[in-house]
Amino acid sequence: MNNQRRNFRLTCALLAAVLAVGVAGCAQPAEDKQPQGKTQQLWIADNFVDPQEGYPMENPSAIELSATAALQKNSLLNGQTQKQQQSQEMKAVWLSYLDLKPMLLDKNDKSVGKAQFTKNIQKAFDNIQQLGLNTVIAQVRPFSDALYESELFPWSYLATGEEGADPGFDPLAIMVEQAHQRGLKLHAWVNPYRVRTSATNKQLSSKNPAVKLLKSGDAIRYNGAVTYDPASKKAQQLIVEGVREIVEKYDVDGIHFDDYFYPTTDAGFDSASYQAYKNKGGSLSLAAWRRQNVNDLVKQVYAAVKQADGEVLFGISPQGNMDNNYNKQFIDVKKWLSEEGYLDYICPQVYFGFKNSTCPYEQTVEEWNDLIQNKVQLVVGLSPYKVGLEDAYAGNGRWEWANSGDILARMVETARKEEHYQGFALFRYNSVFQPESSVRPAILEELDSLQEVL
Repeated sequence: MNNQRRNFRLTCALLAAVLAVGVAGCAQPAEDKQPQGKTQQLWIADNFVDPQEGYPMENPSAIELSATAALQKNSLLNGQTQKQQQSQEMKAVWLSYLDLKPMLLDKNDKSVGKAQFTKNIQKAFDNIQQLGLNTVIAQVRPFSDALYESELFPWSYLATGEEGADPGFDPLAIMVEQAHQRGLKLHAWVNPYRVRTSATNKQLSSKNPAVKLLKSGDAIRYNGAVTYDPASKKAQQLIVEGVREIVEKYDVDGIHFDDYFYPTTDAGFDSASYQAYKNKGGSLSLAAWRRQNVNDLVKQVYAAVKQADGEVLFGISPQGNMDNNYNKQFIDVKKWLSEEGYLDYICPQVYFGFKNSTCPYEQTVEEWNDLIQNKVQLVVGLSPYKVGLEDAYAGNGRWEWANSGDILARMVETARKEEHYQGFALFRYNSVFQPESSVRPAILEELDSLQEVL
């Protein structure tokens, strides 16, 4: 283990995202104290990522996150059984479009080309493998676009700087190949409804299907953003066929959705669609109708994945706060976790510390585990982007992430006690391997501790 850790120190670079997330929830743990400051030796390595992005959040609405094989609550498990189970568990990291952008584009937003992108991915996947992780959740459709060759969606602007422009190589194909060469699994992360956020200033290309669906009313402009209408059968079909295309063309191990579903609770967002539904005799409330629309899509996607390849997993990473999921995102997680035909794994974004005043980590994980009444696997999303920082909305636990040194390791070991536990996922790559200098010592200490339990 010591040699492995020394080698890891020489090959990994580090950097972190800054984020505070407030949520509703649970009990009141004891207060912790402000940190005195840490000074530990850093891992040193040359790396492709230039920390130019400023760490914007992929999930600004409220982040909380993935899955495979179980450690039981039985404390009498022998060491061999524990080792076998740990080797089967999903040990994942999210590779978001924010992580991929500096691997694909130079500082002038021009493509780095196939050779350089391949080197960048090789470096990233080496880092992931050497930490002891086994799964990459790579974002390949962030904005109704594609980081792969698609007949349905245009090339993402992340590939060339301009949406619709062919980069001359296939990023997803390269990622699948490089992952499998290292024994890593690759889950393709798709944002189903999102076309543009209010902060995205990239123009839609004529090849983007959202252009046509905006004209037909099957996509919606709202507060400067563009979203496919979840009630639209045309939009649902497009999303389902887009997933099918990935599974049929690429040797991916999974399809992954995050927590972007309905973008608002505002009744005006989809009032025309809801009125059309009522005019046809529909009787569901707006909230129930919205949840039904999402359920319809999730069930169709699951069926499409299994029809294309029965071995490919389908998972969703909702917010850790169940009330937000049901009443703000309009997703019926309880239904997905009690009926067959929706999911293979659920990856709640449990981005809370043990001492969080509203949603203590252990209690929140237990609640998610207890919600599962079918064969869906529980993968727990963790938040290394908080390491070394104040968690401003955590109440008494506001300094927990800055003081710990082993909070991620303890979170993994705690989650392993749950019946349906199958793994964990770290949000996100740059937070682990490219953190800001101010939190590098804290990240290093956390990863040393995490390696001990992997």
